[in-house]
Amino acid sequence: MSENSFSRELRLLTPTHFENVFQQAIPSVSPQLTILARFNQLDHPRLGITVSKKRVRKAHDRNRVKRLIRESFRLNQHRLLNTDIVVVGKSGLDKMSNEQITQLLDKLWKKLTHRCAQSQLG
Repeated sequence: MSENSFSRELRLLTPTHFENVFQQAIPSVSPQLTILARFNQLDHPRLGITVSKKRVRKAHDRNRVKRLIRESFRLNQHRLLNTDIVVVGKSGLDKMSNEQITQLLDKLWKKLTHRCAQSQLG
């Protein structure tokens, strides 16, 4: 596996994987995005994305947002602990620029890493 790839093994693929994260999640929240994480038994993080049509109406906006989330995860995966992560898009996300979304994700990854490290200690 190359250092910054986004291969199949880095994705949450089944509804069971998503439900598992939702059960006992460590949150990192903003008005436009919520990131939920739960420790896994693997040696790497995995990502799942949910951006509903109700929250982001246009398909090209949903695709743009998901592409930005995947790219941000790909670049930050080496800093994240071995967790399963679900990124949930909220209303207003489609009004943000690519740069704003990227900055928001960077901030939320840091917050999530900090909270996961704290919960591992405690």
